[in-house]
Amino acid sequence: MPQAPQNPHDTHLQETRLSSEVLCDGNFLKARRDIVRLPGGGTASREYILHPGAVVIIPLLDDHHILLEHQFRYPVGRVMVEFPAGKLDPEEPPLICGQRELLEETGYTAREWAYAGPLHLAIGYSNEVIHIFFARGLQAGERHLDEDEFLDIHPSSDDDFFAACAAGAVTDAKTLSCALWLQNVRSGRWTLTWSRP
Repeated sequence: MPQAPQNPHDTHLQETRLSSEVLCDGNFLKARRDIVRLPGGGTASREYILHPGAVVIIPLLDDHHILLEHQFRYPVGRVMVEFPAGKLDPEEPPLICGQRELLEETGYTAREWAYAGPLHLAIGYSNEVIHIFFARGLQAGERHLDEDEFLDIHPSSDDDFFAACAAGAVTDAKTLSCALWLQNVRSGRWTLTWSRP
């Protein structure tokens, strides 16, 4: 996936890793503590999470409607309103992951896909990047949820979704970022390149 190039004028802000240690080597996430050289010459400790990456999909239904999910998220202890999403398998291309996750979680396949861009979710403590895709020309089918996955799917009008975001009923960061994309794509301010994989 294309990434924005680093600005060469920012190189004076970079930190250099001097040492690194593993704090946790989990099945899904890994945690590290690095000692870095700061731009001013001093040193500091940086603790962060290594994440395999993920995809989020904005499924466009007809008549300015979208498809959302309601899913309990254990770390925050509540049901969250989200767009369909999932983590990348090792060496898996993001588009393939998006197609797989949309089918598994919602039962839908899409005729056309468009890549919106990368989202760095928690830059203060994680390297996680989520690839944002739009999907349209949806065809309903059978879901294939994982054994430990429980979620409901809910169609929503754009207006109801934006109202829920404004009211604080949607607090998931990736979904709020996708709301910005959806607003700008629907208004014509931002354009997408659609393809049929």
